[in-house]
Amino acid sequence: MSTFVIGDVHGRRAQLSQLIEMLPRDGARDMLVLLGDLIDRGEDVPGTVADVMALKAGGSNVVVLRGNHEQMLLDFLDEGAVLWLHPAVGSDTTFGGYTGGELTEELRSWWEEARRCVRDAVPVEHLDFFRGLPLYHEDAYAFYVHAGLDGSKHPSETDERHLLWSRNPDFFKHYRGKPCIFGHTPTPLLPLLGRLGRHGIYVSHDAIGIDTGYGPASALSCLQLPEFNLYQTFADGRTATYHITTFVPEHFRSFRKTAAGKGVKPADESTSSR
Repeated sequence: MSTFVIGDVHGRRAQLSQLIEMLPRDGARDMLVLLGDLIDRGEDVPGTVADVMALKAGGSNVVVLRGNHEQMLLDFLDEGAVLWLHPAVGSDTTFGGYTGGELTEELRSWWEEARRCVRDAVPVEHLDFFRGLPLYHEDAYAFYVHAGLDGSKHPSETDERHLLWSRNPDFFKHYRGKPCIFGHTPTPLLPLLGRLGRHGIYVSHDAIGIDTGYGPASALSCLQLPEFNLYQTFADGRTATYHITTFVPEHFRSFRKTAAGKGVKPADESTSSR
């Protein structure tokens, strides 16, 4: 059994669809985990959410975590917290995708009207879906969280805000324990030493970051565990697949040895296509 983990999607519906199609995933056996941040920034947020909801409804082996962007939207609707309206968040694409209108500076300042527009436009089932998303997942291979862990604490003992928001350099550089797969912080912003030779993802000891950024040249990435196969799609239609053999945490090396003893062959070292 494999677990396929996808980083922050941010409304990239076409890239996500292409990525799902290229995965060698057995839906009845293998797990699929999405690390959150389905919304904001990308070109089709409502379509992305609808696709993920359908994927989740289609099988029990799909886990979708809540990201800080979903949390910001819920906090805006429930509490009037205006952080979600900040231009840096990318909420304009979510607002436009659902309402068909523009999130103008006037609406940003008149936040109660902006909130009314969003409440009227976002389907209740989408909001209920966001509210029901868990903050972490765990299986035999790893912990899966959106942002990070608090030292060596189990995710169940970690503060909700930490799981959604943390960007702790000590965690990035020094975390050791059960491997933790996280998103939230784009890998180009993580320490250089953990990025060298990793094809865009970040590996430092047992901390593994797979949010490979959002931009015209950024990949949407999926890591297969325990094989450490990496699948990526790009906005221009390119795809890439890598079998990572260096800097792999010992936890996964032991799974590899077991698989090798059973005659299971890894994927090719490196392939790419358009």
